[in-house]
Amino acid sequence: MPRRMINEVIAGGILVTASKETTVRAATKQMAEKRIGALVVVESGRIAGIFTERDALNKILAAGLDPDTTPLSAVMVKDPQTIAADKPLAYALYMMAEGGFRHVPVVDAGGAPIGMVSARDALGQDLVEFERELKHLEELEGSIGY
Repeated sequence: MPRRMINEVIAGGILVTASKETTVRAATKQMAEKRIGALVVVESGRIAGIFTERDALNKILAAGLDPDTTPLSAVMVKDPQTIAADKPLAYALYMMAEGGFRHVPVVDAGGAPIGMVSARDALGQDLVEFERELKHLEELEGSIGY
């Protein structure tokens, strides 16, 4: 079980946020550009919800909603569970397993959002190196013409 603390996991990271009025298209574009699977929906400096790639798939694409006109407020998970930065990553992973979700917003002592942890964070540097190697192999295959 990972022994890292949440504050170590989010150190140096940038929290990606959006407003409730942001369209699904704008949010998913931002997520794709930042290569993230979820963003925090913020209202008046507080977490109003979370929007994930699963929400885009299940609540927009599968439901036939228009991503250009649907605001995040209509499809976000309202009042998501959060975790404090001084907790172990293992605690966040337990929350995710029990709740059936893959992302948990991190809040400071006052409840303001400061980061996000995901199930992917548990794999840490091993996953980063694996992804780097896959990308390198894809580039090699592309240059050979496969």
